[in-house]
Amino acid sequence: MKMPESGVDKSSLFNKMSEVRDNDIKWKEGKAFSLVFNGGEEITEIIKEAYTMFFSENGLNPSAFPSLKKFENEVVQMTANLLNGVESAGNMTSGGTESILMAIKTAREWARANKPEIKEPELIMPKSAHPAFNKGGHYFGVKIITIPTKSDYRADVEAMEKAITKNTIMLVGSAPSYPQGVIDPIEDIAALAKKNNLLMHVDACVGGVVLPFYKKLGADIPSFDFSVDGVTSMSVDLHKYGYAAKGASVVLYKNKTLRRYQFYVTTDWPGGMYGSPTILGTRPGGAIAAAWAIMNYLGEEGYLKIIGQIKETTEEFKKRVDQMKGIEVAGKPDMSVISLISHDVDIFQVGDGLASRGWHLDMQQDPNALHMTITYAHKDSIDEFFKDLEFAVSEARQLSNKLSGMKTAMTRGLLKSMPKGMVSKLVAKEGQNLGNSDKRPEKMAPMYGMMAAITDNGDRENLVKDALDNLFS
Repeated sequence: MKMPESGVDKSSLFNKMSEVRDNDIKWKEGKAFSLVFNGGEEITEIIKEAYTMFFSENGLNPSAFPSLKKFENEVVQMTANLLNGVESAGNMTSGGTESILMAIKTAREWARANKPEIKEPELIMPKSAHPAFNKGGHYFGVKIITIPTKSDYRADVEAMEKAITKNTIMLVGSAPSYPQGVIDPIEDIAALAKKNNLLMHVDACVGGVVLPFYKKLGADIPSFDFSVDGVTSMSVDLHKYGYAAKGASVVLYKNKTLRRYQFYVTTDWPGGMYGSPTILGTRPGGAIAAAWAIMNYLGEEGYLKIIGQIKETTEEFKKRVDQMKGIEVAGKPDMSVISLISHDVDIFQVGDGLASRGWHLDMQQDPNALHMTITYAHKDSIDEFFKDLEFAVSEARQLSNKLSGMKTAMTRGLLKSMPKGMVSKLVAKEGQNLGNSDKRPEKMAPMYGMMAAITDNGDRENLVKDALDNLFS
């Protein structure tokens, strides 16, 4: 596509944008269980106005924009206060991935200064931890050691202790983990880290705002924040349950001394001295301002009301799932993140059935599941969801008894018995068809079924890379 020779008029431009948008998930109708956290029109208007007010400002240089300096520092302080960070220091980032990357970079630099004998640093995390840790390890040369979870989906601390070597620099736990919404045994992991003179990061990107208010609402939440001796850093997203505009996250450290390892500074550039607290150079002022605005607008009272409604809605979701035949909640989630599994029907086919009715749920593996992040918006769409879920489960049950279900099973068996070279060619051919449409894919079950049958990690990676190539072509 080439840039148009002459500009498009405003009316035609926005009509075209609206037309293209029709293919997106229907998050305004409460039909999305990931990606968008809709707090309603009132909250949306507040963050839009605050964002556009500082649309042009750049957080790269706080001395030029003392307003953004004030906003960021106060957002970090308010977040730290929620998480019992008495002496904590931190910064805002563009999202949870950048916050996690900063924590890994900090751990690497801390180890270089305090454990210079370590030449090949390692980080230990449960398999349920977010892939951003794998990405950070890949970027910063830190080897990621993955340990299993127990039957309740929480980190196996004994396995973590056995995995510690002379090269270990940091341990990781989640509050909660994204796949099943359960909190890892943070106190045990932190004690293990302190005993071995290691750093310990708590990924609270999803739960960092919710869990403190769940506690205030009387929920039995285990200690997970800076009140736990041994926790040295945390990541907390504000554009999720903080209902800030994207992208807004906070990375926190136990103290300023530790945070200094996060900074990057160069003093010999002809362009002047350059110091950067996080990965980004240019930092959008709108995201910083909108986070400050919504936290002040809502206050504790506002968050208690919203999160109280989310808590009630989540309990209603779980109760209705318990009453259904063929579907269940995996484990015992600690907050509003749940995972649906089935021992009766193909859960991916259920997901496709829901998608055909306009719902968006992420698909997961090990175990096969549908992921649901329940938000404030879902209080109004719960009845419609369960009506459609009943239909989707019924369809999946019928499909499993038909020839198409048998063919899917035969294909899986065939893939597992084929020579590697033949499988790779088949995967490459299939990969060329993934993500090459401007519309959302109608069915994802076949792709996840193929992924489950492919035993070679290289083939799996190539399948996903082919999809990415097509998506961004």
